[in-house]
Amino acid sequence: MSTVVIVIHLMVVLAMIAVVLLQRSEGGALGMGGGGGGGGFMSARGAANALTRTTAILAAVFFGTSIVLSVLAKYDASPTDILDQVPVQTQGESEGGGTGVLDQLLQEGGGADTGSGTGVPTE
Repeated sequence: MSTVVIVIHLMVVLAMIAVVLLQRSEGGALGMGGGGGGGGFMSARGAANALTRTTAILAAVFFGTSIVLSVLAKYDASPTDILDQVPVQTQGESEGGGTGVLDQLLQEGGGADTGSGTGVPTE
């Protein structure tokens, strides 16, 4: 379902880009053909109105597909929590079989006597 909406969304985006580029700007850069008699298919004013209306319709469809995509993303996503990815440490592991950096250093050092028997050095 989301793939269909994405394809429609991209087609609307491309159509909107084309319609905006066809509109006559202040400088007339990429606008539709300039002056000339009013005997053509559409007059300059009629073409401008049609392009403005088309741009507004495409913009409304763009916003609509954007909202639909955000709703679909919300319902398609499975809830994840970063705390679910952390391995749970049991009480037995925390007393002597830990794999933390301090535990590894104490094991490499041959279990140096710290004085209190808790693994914390005392002065």
